[in-house]
Amino acid sequence: MNDVPQHDELPLPDYDHLPTGTLPTRITGLDEAQLSQVLAYERAHGNRLPVVQILENRLAALQNGAEPSGPTAPDTPEASQTQQGSRVSPATSGPPLNPPSHGDPTNPAQPR
Repeated sequence: MNDVPQHDELPLPDYDHLPTGTLPTRITGLDEAQLSQVLAYERAHGNRLPVVQILENRLAALQNGAEPSGPTAPDTPEASQTQQGSRVSPATSGPPLNPPSHGDPTNPAQPR
């Protein structure tokens, strides 16, 4: 196919690395032409059935009168983690985990 867009021509940055679960919310800002580009790319490269179904359903909704919901959000948790790393610090980490009593000499076994 000659009309298959290249990866850098897609309206979604880093499309190949988006989790499938976030795809429905990420494509709501795309218009019919942009969504058609992503669908053509997916069919030519991955052709993953769940992804194709999500894209086809959204395209059908747009063709039946749905409107794009605005620009896609580039500040997703996935994008910020890949660009800036994890935001976990001692202040934001969870409570300390206690090892089992049989594995830590400072934590004597409880009587049974």
